[in-house]
Amino acid sequence: MAHPKTAWDQHPDPLTVTSAPAPEYGSGSLADLLPTLAAGLGVPGMSATISELTPADRNCVFLIDGLGWEQLRAHPEDAPFMTSLLATSRGGTGRPLTAGYPATTATSLASVGTGLPPGAHGLPGYTVRNPDTGELMNQLRWQPWAPLAPWQPYPTVFQLAHEAGVHAAQVSSPTFENTPLTRVALSGGTFLGRLTGEDRMDLAAEQLAVGDRSLVYTYFAEVDGAGHRFGVDSDAWRGQLMYADRLVQRLAEQLPPRSALYVTADHGMIDVPFDEQHRIDFDEDWELSAGVALLGGEGRARHVYAVPGAANDVLTCWREVLGEQFWVASRDEAIAAGWFGPKIDERVYGRIGDVVAAARDDVLLIASEREPKESAMVGNHGSMTPAEQLVPLLEVRS
Repeated sequence: MAHPKTAWDQHPDPLTVTSAPAPEYGSGSLADLLPTLAAGLGVPGMSATISELTPADRNCVFLIDGLGWEQLRAHPEDAPFMTSLLATSRGGTGRPLTAGYPATTATSLASVGTGLPPGAHGLPGYTVRNPDTGELMNQLRWQPWAPLAPWQPYPTVFQLAHEAGVHAAQVSSPTFENTPLTRVALSGGTFLGRLTGEDRMDLAAEQLAVGDRSLVYTYFAEVDGAGHRFGVDSDAWRGQLMYADRLVQRLAEQLPPRSALYVTADHGMIDVPFDEQHRIDFDEDWELSAGVALLGGEGRARHVYAVPGAANDVLTCWREVLGEQFWVASRDEAIAAGWFGPKIDERVYGRIGDVVAAARDDVLLIASEREPKESAMVGNHGSMTPAEQLVPLLEVRS
């Protein structure tokens, strides 16, 4: 397959691995949020690494799936209440957090719940190789199934808070109560399932008031779903943003005394045009597929697993073909650059691709045959660009 060069002319030099804007692990990432709140609640072993936040006795985190910082700022008329809170983000600095790499739901929710970066919690992508079986595992759906504790052995912040006498609760869709992802990333305390967004907001406020010290989490998924299907500037997406804005206001108006509400997201999103210039099809590309045993990750954040002995050749080829639009790194280069956090647990090392490719431009590496549904999505995410990586941390206090 021929690779269109038109969009590459403005970036004639291959991207260097160290030029990728690595997430702010340890000071301003999603993984730092719950430990900071828990430290303020006196939970042993927790550190307040987001220094800008002020402790509160009752803390609620409302995560809106797919609502990036840039998308929120671009739509003030659709989200007037959240727009009014932009200056409160990250402790009144008006700055966002970084999601972590890759900027995708399974990875980010695990970072939120465990308070650990991907290199430690071990969910470093949408799909990754299971070193024990050699199979590609979807970590969002947990297919094929893998034992939970060996895959993610650390306690969640909710578990540690509950053990410390803090009232911990998750208020979400009943669908998520017993999923493997919930169990490894967000378990601990009490799970309360409610179908409607309004019911979740009302119950989250009630749960905050249950304890003198409380840590409550609630979640809304539909902004992300509309973005994937229709794009982040579609009427459907705007409608879900409007609804989410009303939910935030509903919850904010019900906060009990001594409470802090934090509104954040797991990633942002960009729309990618449907043409060969912007969507490169791995399944039709003999150069990119040569020497590749498994293609993991997603279109903007790929894990590439080479056949034995071919890793260097695959890295060289991918850099030659994609290196002006993607940051292309070997596993060790990506780790050294801090993409997955300051350190990598031994059990996680083999889950990361021999080659890791993160999109810088508005391009997508699809796989039309093996990933037909994902390849048809309008809105996409995963990489380290501001549109995907930056997420709000809006704050309301009572």
